[in-house]
Amino acid sequence: MKVAIVGAGWAGCAAAVEATRLGHQVTVFEASRTAGGRARRVMITVAGRQVALDNGQHILIGAYSETLRLMKELDVDASASFLRLPLTMQFPDGSGLKLPDWPAPLDAFAGILTAGGWSWADKLSLLRVALGWRLGGFACQPGRSVSDLCRGLAPGAMASLIEPLCVSALNTPAERASGQVFLRVMRDALFAQSGGSNLLLPRVDLNALLPDAALAWLTTNGGTQRLGVRVQALAPAGTGWSVGGETFERVVLACPPVEAARLAESSGVAADAWLAQTRGLRHEALTTVYVHADQAGLRQPMLALPATSTEPAQFAFDRGQLGGPAGLLAFVISASSGDGATLTRQVLAQAARQLGLTDLQPVQTIVEKRATFACTPGLLRPAARVAGGLLACGDYIAGPYPATLEGAVRSGLEAARALR
Repeated sequence: MKVAIVGAGWAGCAAAVEATRLGHQVTVFEASRTAGGRARRVMITVAGRQVALDNGQHILIGAYSETLRLMKELDVDASASFLRLPLTMQFPDGSGLKLPDWPAPLDAFAGILTAGGWSWADKLSLLRVALGWRLGGFACQPGRSVSDLCRGLAPGAMASLIEPLCVSALNTPAERASGQVFLRVMRDALFAQSGGSNLLLPRVDLNALLPDAALAWLTTNGGTQRLGVRVQALAPAGTGWSVGGETFERVVLACPPVEAARLAESSGVAADAWLAQTRGLRHEALTTVYVHADQAGLRQPMLALPATSTEPAQFAFDRGQLGGPAGLLAFVISASSGDGATLTRQVLAQAARQLGLTDLQPVQTIVEKRATFACTPGLLRPAARVAGGLLACGDYIAGPYPATLEGAVRSGLEAARALR
């Protein structure tokens, strides 16, 4: 069939590759001149030269099986593209969790028992809670939050592991994050497969990880890409759809939820329930503060940070250890609030107090105001099917994962396989 895919983010790229592989004739429309959506390359001037970085610092994990499989099919060398490390959630003082390179789940249990700076009460309470999750099949009632799941957990383990893990995976604070989704992430990352919890820290920009290779593969295999072309409206055309004056048999909306809802409504199809769920999503911001100093660096590629309302960054990354210029650091504020200038000032003060870095200069602060949906308890996410011949994909579509790159890729693959 002739298929239009609206959006060239990670979901759209995955859908385009899979639909082409299944024999469809694919055209990808993308409003921006750069593919990647909310995980894309940006050019930033650092110490007088242009550097390819990202609109937000991302972490992938070993459990991202579909993303890694797709990268392999597209001949992206994962070993060169990532620095792969056992899960490490350590703070500047050396406290925190560092898993050994052992088979799962032995690595998780050993990491808990050897965690630095934790009392035995912290360790035993976390082991007891984790064992309870496992015996319960990593399932809970939909209305429970992550904080609810952790009743009885010692404060040290909650603050130094659960809270940073939750906000990094769901981009939603533990007190209002879905326990059901968090348990699925914990199961797949820590207990389902060896290496699932490994951190995959990108050494290359996000476009080089997947979107560039996907669009190049698409072109080689007969597909069409139209970057810099915004689809203004959809209209039914016989048994198909008119997109920009061209008729397609099927359309996949792989754009952000606000844009997907606009296009679905403009088409006039009966999709009231889908539109209500899509427009009912609340969103969380994510901020990345890039700073630089000639001699700046961290003792390891990534550090967790104790975050407060005035020192908001939860993680710091040494880009000099990840293929970037020496002295470039990235501070990440998940579920951020406030303006970029204020957050930058707060991060500089946090870096000075917590890391002893007093000569950092701001390079660029990127605030993605709608980085992810708020992954709250009992949330009903929209289905992939909008109407006959009209599908949607993206990290916000109903599925087991939060708003992650893996969730986006899986959604794109599933939408392509649902084309009928």
